[in-house]
Amino acid sequence: MRTEASDRDQIAVSAASPRTRPFSARLPRYAYAGVALNGVAWIASWSHRGGGFVFFPLWLGFILLLDGVNVARGGTSPLTRGIWRFAAMFLASSLFWWVFEGLNVPVQNWHYRLDQPYSPLAYFLLASLNFSTVLPAVMEVAELLMGTRALRPRLAASDPGPRLPTWAAAALIGVGLVMLALSFLFPRYAFGLIWLCLIFLFDPINNLARRKSAFAHALARDWRFIVALPLAALICGFFWEMWNFPALPKWYYTVPFIDAGPHLFEMPIPGYLGYLPFAVELFAMYQLLLLALGRREDNLAF
Repeated sequence: MRTEASDRDQIAVSAASPRTRPFSARLPRYAYAGVALNGVAWIASWSHRGGGFVFFPLWLGFILLLDGVNVARGGTSPLTRGIWRFAAMFLASSLFWWVFEGLNVPVQNWHYRLDQPYSPLAYFLLASLNFSTVLPAVMEVAELLMGTRALRPRLAASDPGPRLPTWAAAALIGVGLVMLALSFLFPRYAFGLIWLCLIFLFDPINNLARRKSAFAHALARDWRFIVALPLAALICGFFWEMWNFPALPKWYYTVPFIDAGPHLFEMPIPGYLGYLPFAVELFAMYQLLLLALGRREDNLAF
């Protein structure tokens, strides 16, 4: 006959059992589907089959794998916390990268080599689909990194952290405006500022509105966040450049002063530094968009 004590013991065993199962068994099924999707798209991309339609499944598969790893390790992930918020990150990502396409107009640092002519509408739709994977990929890797003890942020996900003085926030926004203007006025020399200006323009607004912000982590001396978030984009950057290198369509770079130096894939090696602030810009844009929409909750665990 079962006793109350034995029932409690059984519940404790059941609660602990997922953590004692092998890591591969804790991966959700969609993670394995992601591996298969990524593998098929990888082969198609490098063999120049499927054209511009293989970039999205390549990265969607990678994102599903990352999400599954986050579930297996921590029991939660952007997808499992809310499928609609997860899908909304893809929509937001398209919008964000079109902003960067606009910032690239004066500096002309990257260009696209297409596999075939596309009508303006087809190009817009296909590019928007491909751009939609940027934000989810970076945030999945960031969650993976920040789930480790060494890089777990000091500020809780629900804590907006210290608030900037209003004058300091205004000064930072002014710096962002100057950076933006310089990148348009002197694109040959100030091209790197497009990877910094949006942090100064948007992050102080988020901070004053008591949303999550990188400046709050800096004020709290939460250096783990300051390291982990840029590192996430650098890791994604490696995969972006690796998968792009033999692909068609693809992108290539014309970056003043450094383009003649050594490259890793299409990217000049110093150019990888641009991925570091890029992650913070994505984070700030995501928080600002949610602020504009009046949504308090994001889909992040950090």
